[in-house]
Amino acid sequence: MTGGAGFIGSHVAEELLKRGHEVICLDNFDDYYSPVLKESNVAILSRYDNFRLARGSILDKDLVDRLMVDIDYVFHNAAQAGVDASIRNPQKTNEVNVIGGFNVLDAARKCGIKKLINASSSSVYGQITDLPQREDLPTRPISPYGVSKLCFEDYCEVYRSIYDLDTVSLRYFTVFGPRMRPDLAISIFTSNAIAGKEIKIFGDGNKTRDFTYIENIVDANLRAMERGHGVYNIGGGDEITIRMLAESIICLTGSKSSIVFDESRPGDMEHTLADISKAKQELEYIPGTSVREGLKKYVEYVSSNI
Repeated sequence: MTGGAGFIGSHVAEELLKRGHEVICLDNFDDYYSPVLKESNVAILSRYDNFRLARGSILDKDLVDRLMVDIDYVFHNAAQAGVDASIRNPQKTNEVNVIGGFNVLDAARKCGIKKLINASSSSVYGQITDLPQREDLPTRPISPYGVSKLCFEDYCEVYRSIYDLDTVSLRYFTVFGPRMRPDLAISIFTSNAIAGKEIKIFGDGNKTRDFTYIENIVDANLRAMERGHGVYNIGGGDEITIRMLAESIICLTGSKSSIVFDESRPGDMEHTLADISKAKQELEYIPGTSVREGLKKYVEYVSSNI
């Protein structure tokens, strides 16, 4: 599990541990967001006897090669996350997401693993206007982050074709839930609403997102272990405007926070909505938690952990 100390990786790892799998987590505890949060995720995983932590980077090719020996499955979640971060420092995003990802992929090939499950992103679609977004639509990323995710997807597909390495790339659509990154909109909106602070929306609030609750993501990963090949959209299958999102959080928290608007940020997609029919058919994936149910769960989680 690369990136196993992070938000998504730690949730997937925890479910694998519960099911009795031995899990090795490789993470470098990058300070893109607080390493303290990642340490707390690892503390949860460390309760299981079948968990092992390796501190290090996917850019350390020798380390990755050593860890890959006797591994059956690789869940590749390690990445330099964030559209904004990729615009500020595109070189780091490329190094981690493309070169680091390549190190993982090539080590998997050399060690003959059964399957690599890659965490990709809806950012690969960019500003395409066709909704819902299908896997066979053109990919036109508008940020270095989106480009890096698409590039590694292509590497996975090439390795599957040439080297017969079984790979799946799951295009996540805006994941949220307990232990999520603090720089993401739902986290910021919820914290500000509970504190009674204003909620800032970039743009006019009419951008839409397909938000996906973390339990749905975990379910998709476990299904991808056993079935499916190639690329799949993993979303909640519904869309909500950013303004409606903020209003829902204000309502759920009983807050008196006001909503203010600022200029749109470069690299932000206008709309995302996953067509999940391929994942339903081939992975038997059905999102069990809607965005509204997920928001309620998340607000309860944050409120109980203040």
